Amino acid sequence: MPAQIISGKEVSAQVRERLKEDVEQMKLKNPNFRPGLVVLQVGDRDDSNLYISMKLKAAAEIGINAMHMRLPTTATEEEILHSITEVNENSSVHGLIVQLPLDSVHEINTEKITNAVAPEKDVDGLTSINAGKLSRGDLGDCFIPCTPNGCMELIKQTGVSVAGKRAVVIGRSKIVGAPMHDLLLWNHATVTTCHSKTADLAAEVGRADILVVGIGKAEMVKGEWIKKGAVVIDCGINHVIDDSKSSGKRVVGDVHFQSAKEQAGFITPVPGGVGPMTVAMLMANTVLSAKRFLESHQAGKWNISYTALNLQKPVPSDIVISRSCAAKSIDSLAREVGLLSDEVELYGKTKAKVQLTIIKRLQSRPDGKYVVVTGITPTPLGEGKSTTTIGLAQAMGAHMKLNVFACVRQPSQGPTFGIKGGAAGGGYSQVIPMEEFNLHLTGDIHAITAANNLVAAAIDARIFHEATQSDKALYNRLVPLSGRERKFSPIQINRLKKLGIEKTEPSALTEEEINHFARLDIDPSSVTWQRVLDTNDRFLRKITIGQSPTEKGYTREAQFDITVASEIMAVLALTSSLEDMRQRLAKMVVATSRRGDPITTEDLGVSGALTVLMKDAIKPNLMQTLEGTPVFVHAGPFANIAHGNSSILADKIALKLVGPEGFVVTEAGFGADIGMEKFFNIKCRYSGLRPHVVVLVATIRALKMHGGGPTVTAGMPLPKEYVEENLNLLEKGCNNMRKQIENAKHFGVPVVVAVNAFKTDTDAELDLVCTMAKAAGAFDAVRCSHWAEGGAGAVALGEAVQKASSAPSNFKFLYDLDLPIADKIRIIAQKIYGADDIELLAEAQHKVALYTKQGFANLPICMAKTHLSLSHEAEKKGVPKGFILPIRDIRASVGAGFLFPLVGTICSRIQAYMSLTFLPSQSSYPWILGTS
Repeated sequence: MPAQIISGKEVSAQVRERLKEDVEQMKLKNPNFRPGLVVLQVGDRDDSNLYISMKLKAAAEIGINAMHMRLPTTATEEEILHSITEVNENSSVHGLIVQLPLDSVHEINTEKITNAVAPEKDVDGLTSINAGKLSRGDLGDCFIPCTPNGCMELIKQTGVSVAGKRAVVIGRSKIVGAPMHDLLLWNHATVTTCHSKTADLAAEVGRADILVVGIGKAEMVKGEWIKKGAVVIDCGINHVIDDSKSSGKRVVGDVHFQSAKEQAGFITPVPGGVGPMTVAMLMANTVLSAKRFLESHQAGKWNISYTALNLQKPVPSDIVISRSCAAKSIDSLAREVGLLSDEVELYGKTKAKVQLTIIKRLQSRPDGKYVVVTGITPTPLGEGKSTTTIGLAQAMGAHMKLNVFACVRQPSQGPTFGIKGGAAGGGYSQVIPMEEFNLHLTGDIHAITAANNLVAAAIDARIFHEATQSDKALYNRLVPLSGRERKFSPIQINRLKKLGIEKTEPSALTEEEINHFARLDIDPSSVTWQRVLDTNDRFLRKITIGQSPTEKGYTREAQFDITVASEIMAVLALTSSLEDMRQRLAKMVVATSRRGDPITTEDLGVSGALTVLMKDAIKPNLMQTLEGTPVFVHAGPFANIAHGNSSILADKIALKLVGPEGFVVTEAGFGADIGMEKFFNIKCRYSGLRPHVVVLVATIRALKMHGGGPTVTAGMPLPKEYVEENLNLLEKGCNNMRKQIENAKHFGVPVVVAVNAFKTDTDAELDLVCTMAKAAGAFDAVRCSHWAEGGAGAVALGEAVQKASSAPSNFKFLYDLDLPIADKIRIIAQKIYGADDIELLAEAQHKVALYTKQGFANLPICMAKTHLSLSHEAEKKGVPKGFILPIRDIRASVGAGFLFPLVGTICSRIQAYMSLTFLPSQSSYPWILGTS
């Protein structure tokens, strides 16, 4: 009875259908995901082109995103290796095939090329690593070469069990014979490998229950050699002369089919047997690789190593602690938290930037729990919010073994080089390395400085040129000839549309339209955009610009601000993508025209340049804590006149990376009445994120100050009331904590009070604060010693936060954006500060009318107020009552997306704060002066 034909076409169709369903299931769970395959070809051989077209067609049918990468015949070995490295590092590619033979005019080491393919993407199964795993039986941890894998699939279709059978493989190539031997062996057959030098080959074949032939000799195996009823798999593809064919040749296998089918029980035809299966199994390996990728990068417990602390008593200085710790390499940390190599840009060994492409990759992953750390109204010394943020992250990660990310602001160099010092945390709860964190980091603040000052230069240049040139000359400068023609840029097209001019041809504009287009007609007295510097320099605060003879007397008064006060910093913190940042930068209002129209950076024509300057700054910076937990350091808007929170992008990426059971701990600048209120009403409004827990940091010394204690002055020793037990003073001061708990609860979020303990605090004082915090409505209140003990000193806080994150919450904003400007300000003043009412002074009233007319009335409010009191007067501690909040002026950060009212004498207070910071203290920060 003739053998049963095993159709590779039919079996491969079944395999492809199954793979198609697998891909659909992947897309259901991960809508933005598709398996990716790259076929790398060197040269342009016709036979290679045919095989590649078959592979690409099969991939398209299944739903695999396949790409053909063709290199010329002149490609060198180095160029081929470079292309392979690029594909290896591309996280959207899960399979890489190097099409053989390599058709290059140069001598190429094929073994070196195939081994350059990353083993996890080697869907051909040709690397030494995959071959080695197969040879030792690790079938579940390697890729099996496609032709042997297809042969096994065809054998399975016969229903013949491989186990216990005698198998013979003819051929010992690395692509077919050798891996086929290993595959049969580990499926429990007794295997003999034969080749051209085998003695009495016919006798060996005659003993085979399963015969696989891949020796490359046309019809070498005769039918009479074959054991009756054997399974015969023919891998050969040979061309023999056949005058009956139009091509003059036909394809045959290594087995003489006509005679063999009379002996065999099952046999594969050529063509139509093993060939289709090879392509099908290539697709199967690609889908398997994609599955492995998804499994290894799904939300779950990180495989992360933590750094043990060597605690010293007394606690050394921050810089000594930072330098004593051996940080993990940042690329290792990136891998531990689930970042891929092509998503990370290394800046040395201890910091890196993260590409925004990760947002799309993780889009369907559920977010983790979101925790914001804020504080009571602080002393001028600060109460340790940053230290608590880092200590809590170390506790939840290194000690509670949870996925946790800290997201903090980058500090300005101004305060860093002064009494305030850095913002890396402190003691055994800090971000390392301290110097890199506090100084240049990856250059984000320098990029903001450059971008900000570009705008300032453009404003004054535009005022100057408009004042000294005719309409025609100005127009010719704005739309210069290029190759005998003028052409509007996209930014200029936008300006024309804004003016209601629907023309795109420069020569078509009328004289009146040219005048409107070319002249912004900026009122110099209305310019709100200032130059910036990252180091405080009091002698640049008020300057006169334009004094060079070339400026022809166009002088005006101007000033320098600190870089973190630039609106561009606020834009960076609130943006959600590169395109969103481009739009926000374009909307920044820098002045008003004499007609009363707002002038934007888009009108100036510099918004595209600003985006280019900021293209790297938009990527969050990855660093680590002392205990090896991850930290994003990104953006640092000034907390007095901006919203004082780190970036939305860092929070969003971190929430995806930690997964649904993980935590992201971020910090809001200053007390809860400022940083937390802005975090909720501005940052959460733009991000769409909803926090699970508020951590309110309190200290005994700050509460005593609010109870009527003497003045606390930076750089001076604390009065005895703060270093000796005084329960009466402390109890009185707890009213400030009570009010800040109430402020947090206005937003419907559970509050955990963290009492940041100092060595002078007594147990009775710490217990009193915890008791009063719970009585005031806090979900829990715990003492913390993370400054002295690292994460171990904040475990109780971590446990409280974890419990509170599961408690019922009802997040809500404090006000509706559609309310009038004055009403929104009044709500904040009355509900958060405790004011009786507000008073809009003359300039503020004018701005309310102006911004309402200009269409900015529906922006959220960002109060510019002292951080040292709930009121507008810094010396009023506790919970001031019966005051009217004076609003001196209102300014607009339209690009960032908020209005900021100036409360009382806030500007002078900000300047005082900034001057205070530039008083270097050798004893506190010796590393600044190089004396450590």
